Amino acid sequence: MLEGRGLTKSFGGLVAVKSFDFAVREKEIVGLIGPNGAGKTTIFNLVTGVYPVTSGTIRFCGKEITSLKTHQISRQGIARVFQLVRPFLSMTVLENVVIGILGRERSASVSEARDEAKQYLDFVGLLDKKDTVTKNLNVFGRKKTELARSLASTPKMLLLDEYASGLNPTEVLQANELVRTIRDNLGITIFWVEHVMKAVMETSERIMVIHHGEKIADATPKEVACDQRVVDAYLGERYA
Repeated sequence: MLEGRGLTKSFGGLVAVKSFDFAVREKEIVGLIGPNGAGKTTIFNLVTGVYPVTSGTIRFCGKEITSLKTHQISRQGIARVFQLVRPFLSMTVLENVVIGILGRERSASVSEARDEAKQYLDFVGLLDKKDTVTKNLNVFGRKKTELARSLASTPKMLLLDEYASGLNPTEVLQANELVRTIRDNLGITIFWVEHVMKAVMETSERIMVIHHGEKIADATPKEVACDQRVVDAYLGERYA
């Protein structure tokens, strides 16, 4: 569904991503892990058109998207939830999602958008907070608001950038279940950058590991946890 070949990104003399090959199949949940500065978010920025590719190609659903702009890539069916969520804090939770729907379907009436937005809020477990001003939500509530807004764009693939960051253990379990439900019930493919190992290891079906801009592993969570290269570069002996 999503494929990168020879993906390279340089910032002057710094090579952040080097000849990175990857593929994400339809309806997979795939994790991308690695140390800080390894190139994880750069990969996401290349896929979503935030950064231009230095060399290499990216294809989505059989179509090359390497040179497309961010809004064009979004219209192809790729949505992204950022690590630092930025909902409209002075608006209600419902209004935040309505904006996402009207941005996708400009011919829709506000009434129609509100009805649809309630469905997405119900899906993520925020319907009872629909009239709450977003600034009054905790971190998880704001993340679920952003997630509902992303789902309102009806994506084929969802890119999650450290979705479990800042959550307590109970919320991590709830986030894991929500990610699985998005894939199982909505058929949306998940590509997930994460540092919270309990989240990504327990939820992903496959994990890619990047170190110094290069892929050093691509396997099941169990295989990755036992890979000595990954242990040395990132996980540590204790975790393995």
